[in-house]
Amino acid sequence: MYELIASPFLNEHLVLRPGHASGLKIKPHRYAELRDAAANGTVPAWLRDAARRRWALDLGDNPGPDVLLIRDPSPYGHGRASYEVNNGCNWGCDHCVYGLKRHEGLAWEPRERLLHILRDAGIVWIELGGGECTIDKHFPETYALAYDLGMMVEILTNGSTLFRPNVLDLLTTRRPYRVTLSVYGATEATFDGFTNRRGAWKKFIRGLAAAREADLPLSLSVVITRENAHEADAMRALAERYASRIREYSHMSPSFAGDSEPLAQQAPEYLHNRTPFTGCDAGHTSLNVSPFGMASVCKVSRDHPIPLLKEGVAGLSRLGNIADRALQRHSGCSSCTLQKSCTTCMPLVTLYRKAGSSLDRYCQHA
Repeated sequence: MYELIASPFLNEHLVLRPGHASGLKIKPHRYAELRDAAANGTVPAWLRDAARRRWALDLGDNPGPDVLLIRDPSPYGHGRASYEVNNGCNWGCDHCVYGLKRHEGLAWEPRERLLHILRDAGIVWIELGGGECTIDKHFPETYALAYDLGMMVEILTNGSTLFRPNVLDLLTTRRPYRVTLSVYGATEATFDGFTNRRGAWKKFIRGLAAAREADLPLSLSVVITRENAHEADAMRALAERYASRIREYSHMSPSFAGDSEPLAQQAPEYLHNRTPFTGCDAGHTSLNVSPFGMASVCKVSRDHPIPLLKEGVAGLSRLGNIADRALQRHSGCSSCTLQKSCTTCMPLVTLYRKAGSSLDRYCQHA
């Protein structure tokens, strides 16, 4: 099992340690030096010193040949991906943006090919989600292969399986750089009501405690809707007890198919001004992949998907142009004088319109 990854990332070169969010930025000639050293089963003294300073990692004077994994350069310029392993879920939250949560995805052989395609595209950071990715029958192999190919893995999970020995063994043997869970309540009644599943709270707390006991790098998302807003402060306090990285989400959006049901969960008092949207690099350096291997600009912008299993990594060469067209303002937005202060990207505006949402959810003209 390797200790470090040396990889090109966009226009840079990095040395990363699985299970850790921090890394080292190195010069191109250092990367070339590491490629030669790895071929000889050695590690330069400067890297041994840097690993000791950064991660308190002792590589030793004569490390074995598997200590350092070298990622090859990719001509495709992508660095991050989210992969929806399976949209099925064992909970039934009303705010969910995935709509019908069907248990369906790729069989193992095409999934294995898909992960190699993502590796060849240059993906270094990969987010495995869903649905609930850990209940997918091929999740263990999917996670292990992404890790073994030299990707830094994050999982998005509801925590309901994190206490299981097989899951803990997987995540502690091949450590993710982040495990992200959502907080839906601070009491059993509210949490179970939010998820529409009796026993969800007990599984969440048990999984959360097991993950902390295993010293997994936890990130918690506090999700506030009309169903749990009365426990907002208690949810924040709960999150602070378990994680140092905490984010709060209170703006509900339509489902990715444009259905309006999640909007009904909005707590109006938690609508607030957001920062202006100034553009993003989705589709150029990052992408989303559906459970069936269809690559899209991002989770929101799913038009003109690219079938990766059919076209291979070369199909991603079209994704940048698709992204540029998707982000262009159109219809009433094209001549809007408030574009510079607009907080909503055009793909998300399109979803709000499709869902028949009121303007105050996404437009300053409300």
